[in-house]
Amino acid sequence: MSTNTPTTDTVTPDTLTAETLTPDTLTPVFSALADPTRRAILLRLMEGDATVAELGAPFAMSQPAVSKHLRVLENAGLISRSRVATSRYSHLEATPMRDASEWMQRYKRFWNEGFDKLDTALADYLKENSS
Repeated sequence: MSTNTPTTDTVTPDTLTAETLTPDTLTPVFSALADPTRRAILLRLMEGDATVAELGAPFAMSQPAVSKHLRVLENAGLISRSRVATSRYSHLEATPMRDASEWMQRYKRFWNEGFDKLDTALADYLKENSS
């Protein structure tokens, strides 16, 4: 690994690359979270470990289709899977979600600035049109 590679904390317009925009560990996480079925599976796993059949029960899809969703989640590091006797259980892994949240928090300042500007514009509008 090159020591000249910028960290995400030192990114400037001159050092901006695809690597600094989308770290490899986050790409599969955001890709997995893009699907509503997978997000629903993660919500269910917040209650505790579950089998493929239990996770697939709310959905109108085959068990192999549920298994494909679970593979995507596992490849993203969002779940781990274990076997107990003949059952295979999925377990929620929080670290990748935390990492994605921390990455998004860097942009919170920009969101807040946008909302602050909107609040100011709305207040000015209301002030001008209230008389």
